[in-house]
Amino acid sequence: MINKISGRLLSVANDTATIAVDAFEYEVLIPEFARLRLQHNIGRDVSLFTIHYLDGNPAHGRLTPRLVGFTGEVEREFFELICSVDGLGVKKALRAMVRPVKEVAELIESQDAKGLSALPGIGSATAERIIAKLRRKMPKFVLMVSREEMAGDVPTDVAKEAFDVLCKLGHSETDARKLLDGALADRKKFSDVEALLQAVYQKSHAR
Repeated sequence: MINKISGRLLSVANDTATIAVDAFEYEVLIPEFARLRLQHNIGRDVSLFTIHYLDGNPAHGRLTPRLVGFTGEVEREFFELICSVDGLGVKKALRAMVRPVKEVAELIESQDAKGLSALPGIGSATAERIIAKLRRKMPKFVLMVSREEMAGDVPTDVAKEAFDVLCKLGHSETDARKLLDGALADRKKFSDVEALLQAVYQKSHAR
């Protein structure tokens, strides 16, 4: 199983990235939102978190190993969840992911079937299945992707643990995420959960 690949980015096409690792060149399938990020890094060293799967029909005996790559671990986890929905496989999910994970997670969380069905290859019936299966899991992804996009101001595990604590204290997942987003809006650095939670409540009491 190949979980991560690091090397020099040689090229980016519509749905693939080619990465040189020592004497090898790897072709990695990428969603549109990842392509938009990677296209400015050609010639530089990059790392992609990957899913390794076999493409083809086993009944016909033609299976081709493929790699799907993402710029963050949270994005990879989100993609695997999307692929678990009935009627969605790797190819269809890749085609659908033209918007960043955070935006798609927000559509699912808010039960916006119309917005989801506007994604390529996602009809209204599939959108409803996605919402029914995944909507309760989305606040975590919106939060964690937000933290990754802040380029390490807060370690992801600290933000996730603070999120879990707030939920155990009786906050809904949506409210917990909003409280954390408010505390982190000033882009201060928090090295531990206690400091982050203190900032959360200071911010909420100041309103």
